Amino acid sequence: MKTVTVLGGSGFVGSSVVARLDQAGYQVKVLTRRREAAKHLILLPKVQVVECDVNDQAALRTQLAGSDVVINLIGVLHPAHDNDFEKMHHQFPRRVAQLCVELGVPRLLHMSALQAAVSAPSAYLRSKAAGDLAVMEHSKKLHVTIFRPSVVFGARDRFINLFAKLIQYIPVLVLAMPKAKFQPIWVEDVAAAMVNAINETATYGKIYELGGPAIMTLQQIMEAVMNTIGVQRPIIGLSTRMSLLQGSFMQWLPIKLLSRDNVKSMQVDNVCQQPMANELCVVPTDMFAVISGYLVKNNPRGAYDRFRAAAGRVINARR
Repeated sequence: MKTVTVLGGSGFVGSSVVARLDQAGYQVKVLTRRREAAKHLILLPKVQVVECDVNDQAALRTQLAGSDVVINLIGVLHPAHDNDFEKMHHQFPRRVAQLCVELGVPRLLHMSALQAAVSAPSAYLRSKAAGDLAVMEHSKKLHVTIFRPSVVFGARDRFINLFAKLIQYIPVLVLAMPKAKFQPIWVEDVAAAMVNAINETATYGKIYELGGPAIMTLQQIMEAVMNTIGVQRPIIGLSTRMSLLQGSFMQWLPIKLLSRDNVKSMQVDNVCQQPMANELCVVPTDMFAVISGYLVKNNPRGAYDRFRAAAGRVINARR
């Protein structure tokens, strides 16, 4: 039995990774700033949730000690401060890799982003690339594997779900970068790829792109969401210039939906250059087969169907 310490384990992707690790028989330690945020993981039999400020070097060292595997899933999409990308995407992975070497932790899995590159148009993608390079600097003393997924969807995502809610309440969808391309991948496929890679020596020292079976524009994804929830709205696609203007405005709103840097990220097609590697043992799942299972439950028709089902159970129980 191996001990796996997961950084960012209480988040959207992390929750799926932790659950799969638990099912596979690993002893899992999840580090989180607030134990309450990981309460959904506490009942898993092999999972230990520990409150830890990962920015405290001494505390992080203590919690990583004795681990066989470290998985870093921490990332920032909408930074609260100007240096958050540099701090969490570049310097933090560097510190984690250094601690793994110092503590004798043999295995590190690191989550990056598709199209991360030092010359990328957005600060987000450039900081992710810097973090990848910093981690790979330790690959001679540490078995490192880096994963670069396209946009990740699932029942708890903040992408498909958020747009589904917006579509239900706004009369017109004003869409930034409608022709931006993505290769959406199911969160469970991402989790499976990472867990499968832990003991696969062929993955050591490699960077893997993760994408689903279909390449879609952002507008096509929105149309798929509309068709799934049964709500149609006109879509007004914005030019790159107007998209940047929209991002500049929306990044100051309380609900973080879009920023100027997000728009810059979408200037690069978020698609894989190669199919899913065989050694990851994952066949990507079709997006339509998944989103219909959780979006329909959350729309008005789904609520009506649940009400009917509940009413039927009550009537049958009375009989």
